[in-house]
Parts: sequence; structure tokens; C-alpha cells
Amino acid sequence: MTGSVWPAPAKVNLFLHVIGQRADGFHLLQTVFQFLGREDKIWFTVRRDGVVRRTSEVDGIPPEDDLVVRAAQRLQFLSGTSLGADIKLHKRLPVGGGLGGGSSDAATTLVALNQLWALGLSRQTLTDIGLSLGADVPVFIYGRSAWAEGVGEKLTPVILDEPWYLVVQPPCYVSTAEIFKAPDLTRNTPPIKIRDFLAGGGRNDCEAVVRARYPEVAQLLDWLGSRVEARVTGTGGCVFARFESERMAEEMLRELPNRWKGFVAKGMNRSPLLDRMDDEA
Repeated sequence: MTGSVWPAPAKVNLFLHVIGQRADGFHLLQTVFQFLGREDKIWFTVRRDGVVRRTSEVDGIPPEDDLVVRAAQRLQFLSGTSLGADIKLHKRLPVGGGLGGGSSDAATTLVALNQLWALGLSRQTLTDIGLSLGADVPVFIYGRSAWAEGVGEKLTPVILDEPWYLVVQPPCYVSTAEIFKAPDLTRNTPPIKIRDFLAGGGRNDCEAVVRARYPEVAQLLDWLGSRVEARVTGTGGCVFARFESERMAEEMLRELPNRWKGFVAKGMNRSPLLDRMDDEA
């Protein structure tokens, strides 16, 4: 593969409260993001003719709907650059899994092309562009574990333990839009403080809605939850559990029934995207 390669890591939501809804329909959240040591990889090759082109196939995502392509085109338009890019995406993170794969891909695209196109845009400007693409994009640009509020864009750094996580993917795609439109979604959870979360507070308000609509996720939660504490990340459908060691997580992974896929990854307070930015600079 040619070009400059950049990481697009996964995240987990350690809790997720929906505390209200704005007049425009967007939900007000409280959550904590932590990165995982598992990632998509994206190769960028700068073009001089202004063409933005995805050169790889991604199952179920046509190029015109891909956040990678949309992010590149948005950055190109807003910056006025005459440059383009060939973009090759290697997907390792499941689509519709709640791990932020599409948002992470978009964030990496904005950060990488800002440097490769020598645009010199600030991180705040990239964050503003990213927010127009998706509520999770800002935290991936920010690059640190964070307490998030608003629609997910108001970020406060938090220092967390970095345990090992087992992440399990059920055989279904969960629509974020469907979950947030659900009439039975709790939208008035009382706000909590960071200290409340650190003392063990918090749940995922989306989990009950996902359970009711996706029996595959409910079965996975029941199976894993009977052995360890398990939780849906984001709007699902991936389910995760934390472990003190890689060995313990791997042992549980080996017990998984064949109908589910899973992986083990370390929790990370610093995104590898920040290290890649430093390398490029």
C-alpha cells in the first residue's frame, strides 16, 4: 500500500445518560469516552487534480455515504484547497457497533489531510467541522479520554484506569437514529458530576431500548452479564466488559459461543492519532 497511513481508533462509552433534548431534536448527553487499542487504518495519497476518491471497497457503505469521503470533501470546500486525495480504508471496527468507527475515520481524515494538505487549521476549527459530520467526531480529534456533555462536543479531560476490555459484536447492525428516535428512550436522567461517575455511578440509557428491539444484543448481554459486569457501548450493538489483565479477558473470549465475534483491547487515555500527528509534524 502506498501513501501516508493513519490510525482511527475505537472508543467505548463507559456510561451514557440522556439528560434532555434540544428544540432542534438533538439529545443532550453526559458520557465518558475512552479509547481502545484497536483501530481502522487509513492511507492517504495527495492528488494535485483536486479529486477526492475512496480507493477501497467497504461493505454496505457506498463512497458517497462514507464519512471519510464526506469529511475530506467538507475540509476541501471550507479550506478552498485545490488539492485532493486518494483514500484507502481498512475497516477493522464493526459498522453499527457503537465503537465510533465512522466518526473516528472522519476525525482521522480531517486531522491527516489538514497536515498533508498543509492547511494549518486549528484543532478547534477541525472540531467544528467534525461536529457537523457527527456528534462523536470531536472526541476523536481531541484525542484524550474525556467527560462529554452537550451533544457530545463539550469535553473535559479525565484520567482513567487503563484496563483490558473484551468487546463482543452480535450479528446485527444497530441504527443510532432509530435508538434516539425511540419513544421509550429515557430523556430526563438527572445530571451527575464527574465525581459521581468516578465513584461508580452511571448507566447506559440506550441499553434498555436496544434490548427491546434487538434480541441478539439482549441474548449477548444476558450471557456475558451472567459472568461479568457487561454493558452496551454507545447505542450498541457491541457489548463490553472490563478486566484487570489481558489474560483474564482472553480467557473469557475463548468461552464465547461461535455465533458471536469478539476481540480484546487495552483501554487508552491517549489516542494513537495524537502520536501520529506528532510523527508527521
